[in-house]
Amino acid sequence: MLRIAVCSDTHGYLGDTSWMQPCDEIWHAGDWGPGVVEQLPPGKTVRGVHGNIDGSHIRKIFPEELIFEVEQIRVFMRHIGGYPGRYEKGVASRLDAVRPLIFVCGHSHILKIMRDPQRQGMWCINPGAAGRTGLHQVRTAVRLTLEQGNISALEVVELGPRSAAP
Repeated sequence: MLRIAVCSDTHGYLGDTSWMQPCDEIWHAGDWGPGVVEQLPPGKTVRGVHGNIDGSHIRKIFPEELIFEVEQIRVFMRHIGGYPGRYEKGVASRLDAVRPLIFVCGHSHILKIMRDPQRQGMWCINPGAAGRTGLHQVRTAVRLTLEQGNISALEVVELGPRSAAP
């Protein structure tokens, strides 16, 4: 069993990481910004992709897209992805080739969790934006549990208003 913390679009601001503490892994769907990697809680497996605002430091660590399997679940992650019926150009064909059970993306700063009925009910997860940059009003992330091919305890974590002081 693995508990997963999913975030995106931190844009250099991570804030309080206590919501990540019960998790085994942290997945970041890009637009890290400076200093975020160094602020992650120690001892956690970190998986991520770079986003469109990330510089060479992040791009050397994290690829544009990531495909991996944990707990018998294939995951596909990229920063700019879209969602069912509105995938970015080329994403639908990649999803059809990879056939993940979970697709994680960011970029829009809009929290969206939905299934894709055309892709065997694949979960599309955009955790919204955990940082302060953007038009979103509330900073958000997602937590979930994976165990032997099953997804459970999927929850939205509200991290506070975008404009809140540290």
